[in-house]
Formats: sequence, C-alpha cells, structure tokens
Amino acid sequence: MLKFVKGYMENIEGVATYPMISLMIFFVFFVVLFWWVLTASKDYVKEVSEIPLDNNNQQNIEL
Repeated sequence: MLKFVKGYMENIEGVATYPMISLMIFFVFFVVLFWWVLTASKDYVKEVSEIPLDNNNQQNIEL
C-alpha cells in the first residue's frame, strides 16, 4: 500500500511544499495559543476555572 501511495507522490511536482505548509500552520496555531495563555487575564482564568463548581448554573433533573 505504501508503494502505491509513494509512486503517486513522487510524480506530483512541488509535493514537498504541503508538509511545510502544514508545519507552519501547526506552529503558528500553537504560538498564538501560547501567547493567549500567557496574556490571559487572571480574573478570566479564575472565573472560567470555577464554572464546573458553580451550583447555580446546574439543572436539577428529577426522575
């Protein structure tokens, strides 16, 4: 199966650019995510981290 795919990939011109584009998209995404985490407001992080513990927003389902 790999030989089948490899044979087609060798015939496509410029096929080496696709992995580089994928790597750049991956890298840029995680750099932006890392920047957002470092610059996030401490109040926002605290508020969001307490959402699962907030009993006022939970619905009580009675069976």
